Amino acid sequence: MPKMKTVASAKKRFKLTASGKIKRKHAFKSHILTKKSKKRKRNLTHATVVHPHNVAQVKQMLCI
Repeated sequence: MPKMKTVASAKKRFKLTASGKIKRKHAFKSHILTKKSKKRKRNLTHATVVHPHNVAQVKQMLCI
């Protein structure tokens, strides 16, 4: 059976933490920023952890 390939878009978007959690960046921070409040933009800056519901899907894409 051939080796499984990692999804290239997933490997660019997700990183593993030391404890094994999957880190991601927030969406909606790239353009059309004038109508968004400073507080909203600031909160989108920080990275967060993938929701437990989606962890299995992301791990499958990353071949973990």
